[in-house]
Amino acid sequence: MEKAKSAEDYIKNHPLWSNELIILRELVLKTELKETLKWGMPVYTLDNKNVVGITGFKKFFGLWFYQGCFLSDPYKLLRNAQEGKTKAMRHLNFTNKKEIKKSIVNAYVKEAIANQKAGKVVKAERKKILLPPELKELLDGSKEVATAFAKFTTSNQNDFKNYIAGAKQQATKQRRIEKIIPMILRGEGMNDKYRK
Repeated sequence: MEKAKSAEDYIKNHPLWSNELIILRELVLKTELKETLKWGMPVYTLDNKNVVGITGFKKFFGLWFYQGCFLSDPYKLLRNAQEGKTKAMRHLNFTNKKEIKKSIVNAYVKEAIANQKAGKVVKAERKKILLPPELKELLDGSKEVATAFAKFTTSNQNDFKNYIAGAKQQATKQRRIEKIIPMILRGEGMNDKYRK
């Protein structure tokens, strides 16, 4: 499937579940959620927070509830795609159009909206990263650099860590440290130039 340019485009051009996804979209659009396109699929947000997504796979289609772990799931329909890994997201899957019970879908979506308004959110765990000694020394020696570094995402911090750790010689590590100091202070990640 070609990369969609809009939620409508994704649904209209889905090779397997277009008609079924239209039904789900119509139900979600009747709510206060705002339709967006993220990761190439329709995502519906409240105050810029992801609440529910619509998608189709080879064997099923359905709704993804981003904070679905808080849903009461009275019909026992929700699934965790990766038990033990996925903490918050839950799926409500269907294999044919007849399985879609509008009142049930509406109830799950309505509860997800209420949960979002109530602030029920699983916070992502920030993993502590092990810093190369040269980078640790820099951060310990400069409060300004340490404060700026702490504002980066774990991914960006890992980019800096890997850049320093990847150097074989001490002289190269030192040159790299000198290069990243102004970047860190500007709030510029190692790979920001590639993300534009």
